[in-house]
Order: sequence, then C-alpha cells, then structure tokens
Amino acid sequence: MFSPPSSSISTIVPFILSFFIIKAFFMVPLTNAQPSPGFSPSSKFRNIGFFQGFRNLWGPQHQRVDQNQLTIWLDRSSGSGFKSNQAFQSGYFGAAIKLPPGYTAGVITSLYLSNNEARPGNHDEVDIEFLGTIPGKPYTLQTNVYVRGSGDGSRIIGREVQYNLWFDPTANFHHYAILWSPREIIFLVDDIPIRRYKKKSDSTFPMRPMWVYGSVWDASSWATEGGKYKADYQYQPFYARYTNFKLSGCPVNAPNSCRAVSASPNPAGGLSSQQNSAMQWAQKNHMVYDYCKDSTKDHSVTPECIMA
Repeated sequence: MFSPPSSSISTIVPFILSFFIIKAFFMVPLTNAQPSPGFSPSSKFRNIGFFQGFRNLWGPQHQRVDQNQLTIWLDRSSGSGFKSNQAFQSGYFGAAIKLPPGYTAGVITSLYLSNNEARPGNHDEVDIEFLGTIPGKPYTLQTNVYVRGSGDGSRIIGREVQYNLWFDPTANFHHYAILWSPREIIFLVDDIPIRRYKKKSDSTFPMRPMWVYGSVWDASSWATEGGKYKADYQYQPFYARYTNFKLSGCPVNAPNSCRAVSASPNPAGGLSSQQNSAMQWAQKNHMVYDYCKDSTKDHSVTPECIMA
C-alpha cells in the first residue's frame, strides 16, 4: 500500500483544515451584520438648503454655511443653535450629521422637535441627542419624548432610550431622522428604524405643533456617564456638521387636506416586516438603555410602559 511522504502529509493536512474552517465560517449566518430595512425614506423626501428652511437661533458667531453644509461649534465662549422657519403639525425631519471627534465629554450635538419657546413650562419635545464621550468609548445616541411639560420643572419625566451606534459617527456623515405623525414617532438612523413610539393615549403623546431645532452645547452636568466627565476646553472647538436637511410634512398653517407622511412603504404609516426586523436588530445589538425596563423608575408616570 502506497504511503505519501510525511512531508506531503504535513503540507496537505493544514490546507484541508483551512478549507473546512473557511467553509464553516461562511456557512454561519452573520446575525450581527447590519440588515437592510428594505425601504429608504431618506430618498423619498427632497433635500433642502439650510436657509430654505432654517435660521440661526443663538450663537451666530459660531455658525457658518458652506455649499449647503452647516457647521456649528462649541468653545469656551458659546455654542450655537438653529431653528426651522415654521412650525409643523407632523412630518419627516432629518439631516446628515458628522459629530465632533476625540474628547467630547459633556458636549451634546442634537436634532430635535420642540415648542418650548411657544409653551415655556408646558412644552412638548422629541429628541435625538448625541452624548459626547471620552477616547476609547462610543458616543451614545439618546432618543427622548417629553409631553405637556414633563421636561419642565423639578420633576422631569423622561422617556429615554439609548443606543451605541454600529459605526463611527465622527468619521463620515450619517442620516438621522424623526418621523412624527398623529399615530406614532419613529426614530431612524441611515433609514434603519431604531425606535417606534406609538400613541397610546393623549396624555403620553405630543400633539401640539413643534419646530425643528439643532444645536451643540455644554451639558457637562449630566451628558457623559451622569456628569462624571465634563467638557474640557483644551480640546475646543467642538465642530458639528449638518447637511442634506429634510423638512417634509404639514406646516401649522396647512389646509385640512394635508396628510401625515409615512416612513414606510405603506402610506398609512407603521413599519413593514423588513423594517421591523431591522429595528429588532438595532434594539437587540445596540440598545443600551430603555426607560421602560428601568426598575428604578416610577412607571405610574409613564403608563405607556405598561399599556398593552
């Protein structure tokens, strides 16, 4: 019986093992790979230039617009913020945002809806906030909803859900959006729904007109690990960049025929099965906090957590 030389066996065996290892690797489903939501609402709504829909609200000396890209920044003297020219009753609101890199503890970059100026002390708000961090730790994206003054006064009732993103938000622009309709609020990152907040009662859902805002500001008292790390101005300025703005919906003065827009293939709203699967992936793999699952919270003031 022929026996191959031992040198041949030592060459062939590693090759065969490598073949089966590679084959096994590709046969294993990549459950953590970013899924496709199957629908792209960001491509459904047209981009607008900054001055077509917005104006500076504060910190004008810390704002500039170059070729439809807005840059706002925070330094020791001031931050900056902007506001939509009109209020909306519902709509899809978004922008591509590139966050400041490096040490950003205490610094918040935001895109949000609010009527705080019109209803001080009793306002509604829907937030996307990026909580700054220290090198080696990821940004936290915080979504939040305040209803009829729950964000005012000494007793704040927040509805925070937080995520660590699956990419570096400082390396490139990524699209973030809020879909607000009379039935639901959907938060999206690069067209992947990450949170769906349904209307379960009038008392837990914002229904009054709101404006669209963005800002970069110092929230050292709470932004990074509960205020453990503060803004450090030796790293200033902290630049936040916005482009590809989207304001699509029903302005406050729109006729009754204006219909709420949708972020799904169904014009009536909601999410498709593929979008739901993508949202479940984001929540399973990247959600780091959910107020409804926080046992230290008083859920009698957030009844949506226990409503069927």
